[in-house]
Amino acid sequence: MHPEDATWSGSAARLRTSDTEREEIAEILRAAMAEGRLSLDEGEERLTAAYAAKFRDELDGLTRDLPHGGRQALARMPHRRAATRRAVQRHASFVLIVAGLLTGLWVLSGAAFFWPVFPLFFLVTGLLRHAREGRWEPRAQLRH
Repeated sequence: MHPEDATWSGSAARLRTSDTEREEIAEILRAAMAEGRLSLDEGEERLTAAYAAKFRDELDGLTRDLPHGGRQALARMPHRRAATRRAVQRHASFVLIVAGLLTGLWVLSGAAFFWPVFPLFFLVTGLLRHAREGRWEPRAQLRH
């Protein structure tokens, strides 16, 4: 093990990056290049640095100067929009199936009060949030 590869320096740990994280940063950089936020030369430099990165903190600086870390540009890419649309459709299908099951249980129970309104409220709220934001991730995971 080389001294520069040490993941522990005192009490602070440096976390190694994964291929998936490197590829996500590379996608963000390509989207920023497509929008014209990065020149081809600067984009290629950053792509090279992204693929060469060993630790997560090395990736942070590559997108720091892009609006919202470059994630808006990535969300506007056509393949991401289609994937988001499919994910929202799957989520809506799930909500409809659960709504049907809950309504069926309500009918079978003979209850006067429509009690499925409470779980359906939360299911529909989650679906609306998913459709509005275009992703289904906790907000804490969006920051790097």
